[in-house]
Parts: sequence; C-alpha cells; structure tokens
Amino acid sequence: MTLRKEYDLAKLSWKRNPYPKRLKKLVTIRLDTDLIAYFKKLGWETGLPYQRLINLYLRDCAASKRRPSIRWLKASKTP
Repeated sequence: MTLRKEYDLAKLSWKRNPYPKRLKKLVTIRLDTDLIAYFKKLGWETGLPYQRLINLYLRDCAASKRRPSIRWLKASKTP
C-alpha cells in the first residue's frame, strides 16, 4: 500500500458522532495529593489510566445517586 501525495477531501462524507453523550469535557479540579496517589496506584494495578478510574468512580456515584456524608465541626471559641 502506498500513500498518495494528495487526497481529495471533497469525497469524504461527514458522519455524526455515534457517542454524543459520552463526550468528555475538560475541567480543572483540585484534589488532595493522597487521593491522586491512591488512584494512580489503583490505575497501575488495573492497567487503566487514573483519570479514567476517577471518571468511572464518579459515574458510579452519580448512577447510584450516592451523596457524600458531611459533618461540620463547630469551631472552638478562642478567648
């Protein structure tokens, strides 16, 4: 098989993305370093990129409608 020097792009047909709901959006979040280390280690053990593992975990949380349990501690009064 040889490569052509030029290709006629007018012959290409446009196709709709079959996975529009699965598109990813780049966001910036701040995570604790120990949390990143945990997912990186898990990624190394499973052979999956750690970002994918975080995404899968968050997807599972959203699918099961898991909510975080947050307990706020009252700040101590200083004299």
